[in-house]
Amino acid sequence: MYAPDRNKYIDCHVTICQMIAPFEVNVILKLTHLPPFPEYMLDLCSFPRGYGLMRPVSMEGLVIAMTRVTKYTQGARFLCINDDCPCSTGFHHIRVHAPGATESATVRNHFSCMICSSPLKEDVKFRVLGDKQLVELIHVRALDGLSTHQQNSLRYQSVTLFLRDPLQVSASFQELLKATTGSPWRFSAIVAQCFGSDVAPPGLYSTLKLGLLLSLVQTRADAKDKFNNLDLLVATTDTLIVDRLMTYSLSLACRGVRHQASGEMFASMSRDEHGAGTANIHAGSALLATGGICMLGDLGCYKKDRLDAIQSVLESCTVSVFIPGKKYGEDADQHLSFPVQCSFWALTDASRRSGRADCAILGTAEMGPVPVQLADAFGLVIQCRDMVGEQTLLAQTIHTLQQAVQLQQPLDSSCWEFSTQDYQELVALAQSLQVELSPGAEKIIHGYYMASRRARTQSQVVKMSVASIKLLISLAEAHCKLCLRTRVLEEDAVIAVLLCENSVTLKHGASALVIPPDAVFPCDLGDMDGLHRRDVTLDELHQNILRFIYTYAPGADTYITEE
Repeated sequence: MYAPDRNKYIDCHVTICQMIAPFEVNVILKLTHLPPFPEYMLDLCSFPRGYGLMRPVSMEGLVIAMTRVTKYTQGARFLCINDDCPCSTGFHHIRVHAPGATESATVRNHFSCMICSSPLKEDVKFRVLGDKQLVELIHVRALDGLSTHQQNSLRYQSVTLFLRDPLQVSASFQELLKATTGSPWRFSAIVAQCFGSDVAPPGLYSTLKLGLLLSLVQTRADAKDKFNNLDLLVATTDTLIVDRLMTYSLSLACRGVRHQASGEMFASMSRDEHGAGTANIHAGSALLATGGICMLGDLGCYKKDRLDAIQSVLESCTVSVFIPGKKYGEDADQHLSFPVQCSFWALTDASRRSGRADCAILGTAEMGPVPVQLADAFGLVIQCRDMVGEQTLLAQTIHTLQQAVQLQQPLDSSCWEFSTQDYQELVALAQSLQVELSPGAEKIIHGYYMASRRARTQSQVVKMSVASIKLLISLAEAHCKLCLRTRVLEEDAVIAVLLCENSVTLKHGASALVIPPDAVFPCDLGDMDGLHRRDVTLDELHQNILRFIYTYAPGADTYITEE
């Protein structure tokens, strides 16, 4: 949508129903952002007293009352009672809700046919319902009247707002959520397995799909303006499919930037063209992706100096710009720093041999041109294993052919089907959740960190940095959000530990905590038996983690009971 008064665009989602005839189109604008200008903000203390242009506005205030969520009619179909009239069948009379209209404007008993003027009767099978809620809003300064400060003569009047279609997930995900209530792991497993089915068949690269979803869910700034991110590095021999999966996932981010190897990644400078005689600093892909995802692609396309710069930014979360004073008319040189607040996605071709001497250590993976220090800076490393060789290629080939010739056929009868819009709504809702760590999850995260730090220091002289704690907490919180919960459970912490341990093993080798390479998806999930086997396996791994903590973490016997 275009705002001609300020030459700015308003971000929005447009939903259009399947079109059979022109009068059946229903366009619903769901605004995600508004320009930060006074014209688009409604101050409850300065209510407009004139007639201006109709435009969307944002409001902020204190909710002092609200109703429960009830239903309203979004749209209804009416048929003419005259059987000889062409409007007695088909979709000739469709009424949809308009902003500000009452329920009787959409559904009532005395509508007339536009052709024969006969009465219309609603076909209730086609009625579409939505959610509505009324809230009473007042300016936050009204609280001053309840404080101990001296009261003044000002009076604040509340405003009643109609909220329609509160944020929620699709009916398909709601049904899945009900069907998986008996297990804290199954919802996220099925969501990940079916993710990106347009690119890769369900069941292929499930760990990668889960990692992408966790990064999408966790990448946001919270209410305290603290940025949460989850960087991801993928080692694979099939760079084409992984690149496509990342590209598809990038479309679900609130802000996604795909960096081109020939472009500027962080910041560049040029002389100001307006005669100011100073430096003009241009934002690169990472700064443009603030609050979202910056996809770097194949790191094999970058030279060593660029890889070093990426490692520096990943470790410091800042980018520095040097401005030579003589070149830009200043007396002294300047160093400017800008915060980098985005998650980075990258991949490396594992078929390219790096010649690393430590690749022979049990459990390590070939990282191609990526040095282990850079892999450490990414935090989460996932290896897309080609466990079945030609069978994987065959599955991908069959999937591609099905996509080409059977667009309307389900890809897998045993797999749930979710649209891209379903995933967009799920990610948006999960991002908005505020979660807290339970004591059980806290103990597992802290205990695993301390135990792994001691075990790896003794056997491999590998230091577990404090950043590992941040990664563990971030993974556990993201898995909790993806499951649409607000309390991080022990089971969320188990998934975080398994992903983190697999990641550290790929970089430095196995430790005393022995887990399978694909610990999060240890078996095929094509049916209920597969989901049950996965639950049993994860329960066993949960016990293994507790035993590992009890054995190696100092003081673990005070909070881990040996069984």
